[in-house]
Amino acid sequence: MGKLTHRARAKADYLWFIGSREWPVFVSALGVLLGLVTLVPSAVGIVLSVVALALGVLTLVRDVRMLRGRWAAYEFATIAAPFPHADVPPPAGYPAARYVDLPGRGTALVSDPIDRTLWTQRFPVEVAPEPYRLPAELKATAPYVLPLRAHGRLLFNGRVLGMRGEPLPSVGHGAPVRLQRTRFFDAQCSNELATLRIARRDTDQVFDLRRHLMVDTAGRLRTLAESRLADIVGVSTVAVTTDGFVLVVLQSQRNSASQSLLAPSGSGSLEPRDLGGDLHEVVRAGMERELCEETGVRRDEIRRTTVVGFARWMDRGAKPEFFGLTELSVSRQDLLGRRPSRSERQFTAAVRFEEIDLAACGRELAAGAQLPTLPALIEQSGSLPLLLALRAAASWTVRTGLEEDDRVHP
Repeated sequence: MGKLTHRARAKADYLWFIGSREWPVFVSALGVLLGLVTLVPSAVGIVLSVVALALGVLTLVRDVRMLRGRWAAYEFATIAAPFPHADVPPPAGYPAARYVDLPGRGTALVSDPIDRTLWTQRFPVEVAPEPYRLPAELKATAPYVLPLRAHGRLLFNGRVLGMRGEPLPSVGHGAPVRLQRTRFFDAQCSNELATLRIARRDTDQVFDLRRHLMVDTAGRLRTLAESRLADIVGVSTVAVTTDGFVLVVLQSQRNSASQSLLAPSGSGSLEPRDLGGDLHEVVRAGMERELCEETGVRRDEIRRTTVVGFARWMDRGAKPEFFGLTELSVSRQDLLGRRPSRSERQFTAAVRFEEIDLAACGRELAAGAQLPTLPALIEQSGSLPLLLALRAAASWTVRTGLEEDDRVHP
């Protein structure tokens, strides 16, 4: 029953999104139905009804042909090449920013100074008064893009939060980071176009999001404050048991991203229900919500969650991603047999436990490694968010360990 409910909801969200943009066709179809219903057993009534039916059918045929023509006007092709990070400098305001390019997984923009700022600095949150709206050039292709994104996946048009500011060291204490209410389909029709080449058959005009909306006039990556995309906030955390095991989630093929790859213990998007407090509190709320939903961990089994990193996922329109480290009060044995929440069972194929020495990984990073040495399973099947979350958690672990050593041995 749960699977049928999820599929029905996903289909309803999809049809409503498409119908709200192609409503004339549905109105014509309604006219045809009304023409059939109004057939009455009288000469005048029959004549009028037949005329109304004929006009309705003609209008419907015209609208359907126009609809098919509009849908056929666009040609979509997947961009197989990785994000051209060598040609797109990071925003000027991002300190010591660099790209981490992982073949087969994706590309992310990271900044160690931004991560360290998150360890020490608090950012108030400000919610924009108006929700996000697709710009005109993206709204025009939205009805045609969504069927491509929905193919083989379960997509719900849920309420989520986008980001309109950056947690930069230069922002200073007291300056708020702006969030904006949006919907999941808005991201599918904006950020997710980063891997699609869209061409109009009648004019040969090509739209490439990477070149048209992700960079500014100087050719640099736009900041989140400058972006015109939905930029839904991704939140991921790696949870560690009392006996040193890290929970990783095997995602099913129905996920919107990283299908059939290993993901962090909890990963998803920030939602309006997570609002409350400063940026750290909002992000932690989202991380812990996703962790409990996807692994069966209970709230009272979470000791604490620390926000340890930030990145922008270039292959998904440079959307913002926050990473956390969650310390649990239970062991691996206590969690064996736990199941994800009912709403997540179609997206979570399995929960696995991997023994990872985060302090040793952190020392490798401090010595200059782009990524630390990880278990073979994670290196082979780890998603980009998982690898980045482990990287951020390891850096934070070794940094706090060094600070504790300095306090003990001044």
